[in-house]
Amino acid sequence: MSAPSSSAPSSTRVPRLSAVLREGERVTALELFFDLVFVLALTQCTALMAATPTWEGLLKAMLVLGVLWWSWAGYAWLTSVVDPEEGAVRLVMFAAMAALLVAALCVPGTFGADALLFACAYLVVRGAHIALFMLASRDDDALRRSVLGLAVSTAIGVGLLVAASFTSGGAQLGLWGIALLLDLGGPFLFGADGWKLVPGHFAERHGAIIIIALGESIVAIGTGAKAGVDAGVVGAAVLGMVVAGAMWWLYFDVVAIVAERRLAKATEGRERNNIARDSYSYIHFLMVAGIALVALGLKKTLGHVGDSLGLVPAAAMLGGGALYLLAHVAFRWRNIHTLNRQRLVCAGLLVALLAAEAELKPPSLATLGVLAAVLSALILYEATRFAEARDRIRHQLAREGLPT
Repeated sequence: MSAPSSSAPSSTRVPRLSAVLREGERVTALELFFDLVFVLALTQCTALMAATPTWEGLLKAMLVLGVLWWSWAGYAWLTSVVDPEEGAVRLVMFAAMAALLVAALCVPGTFGADALLFACAYLVVRGAHIALFMLASRDDDALRRSVLGLAVSTAIGVGLLVAASFTSGGAQLGLWGIALLLDLGGPFLFGADGWKLVPGHFAERHGAIIIIALGESIVAIGTGAKAGVDAGVVGAAVLGMVVAGAMWWLYFDVVAIVAERRLAKATEGRERNNIARDSYSYIHFLMVAGIALVALGLKKTLGHVGDSLGLVPAAAMLGGGALYLLAHVAFRWRNIHTLNRQRLVCAGLLVALLAAEAELKPPSLATLGVLAAVLSALILYEATRFAEARDRIRHQLAREGLPT
C-alpha cells in the first residue's frame, strides 16, 4: 500500500472541542436524568425546614432552594441551545450532576460545617454551565456577550457564598441574600437579547420540574408517616394526594398549554427571551417554592395527625398553597395580561385561614383538609364556569388546525 500523498488533508488533526446545537424540541433522557439529581436537592430543602421548623429555618431553606433553582434554570437555558447528549457536552453534564449531588448532600449543613463544601460544589456546577455556554457561543457574538455578562454575576455570587461560609448568623444570611439577588438579577443587568431557546423544549422542561416538585411532596407524605398506618394516616395520605393532584391540575390542565403557545408565538429574540425569563425562570421558582412549603406541611401532618401543626408548619402549608396560586396569577398576567381573579381570591382565603389556624390550633389533619377543600373547590368552579373556553384551549384549536 502506498504512503498517503503529502498534499492530502491531514487525517490526524485533533477536532476542535465544540458543542452541537439543539435541533428538536424533545427533552432528552440525559436532561431527565439531570433533573433527578435536583429531586434530592428539593428533598433536602424540605428536610432542612422539617429539622428546624422556625421562621429562620424557612428562610434558610428558601435561600438554598433559590440558589439551587437558579443553577437548574441555567442548565434548562443551556440545553435549549445545545444538545446535551452529543460530544463533550455529555461528559461535562455528568460532572455537573456529580457536583450538584454533592451540593444537595451539603444542604443540611449549608449554614454550618458544610458551608464551604457547598460553595465549592456550587462553583463547579456553575463553572461547567458557563464553560458549555462559551462553547455554544463560539460563533455567535450576541450570545457570547450575554454569557460573559452572566459569568461576571455568577463569579461574584459564588464569591459571596464562599465568603458566607466563614461567617454566621445575620451576616451569613445577608451574604446569601445578596448572592441570590445578584444571580437572579444578572439577566436584567446584562440584557436578554443574545440568548436563544427552543420554545417547546423550554416549556416542557419546566413542566417536568413542576412534576418533579409535586413528586417530592408525595415523598414527603411517605417519609412523614413514621408511627404506622392507622385511620388518621390514611386520611392524611388521601388528602395529601388530593392537594398534590389539585396543584397538578391547576398547572397542566390549561395554564401550561396557554403559556407554551404564547412563548412559541413570541418574536424570536428579546420578546421571547424576556417572556421565558419572567414566566419560567422567575415565576416557576415561586411555584416550586410553594410546592416545597406545602411538602413541609404534609410531612409534619403525617408525623402528627392528631396534633396541631404549629404556626410555622401551618404557615408553610397554607402559605405555600397561597404562594403557588399567586405565582399562577403572575404567570397568567405576564403571558396574556389578564387577571385570574378566582385564584387570587383563593390565595387570599388561604392567608386569612392562617390567622384562624393560629387562633384555634386545629388538628393538622383539619388544616390539610381545608387546603384540599379550597383547591378542589377552585378546580370545580373553573371547570364549570369556563368549560367552553377550556374545551377550546385543550381540544378545538388542535381539531381546527390552528397554531398551538
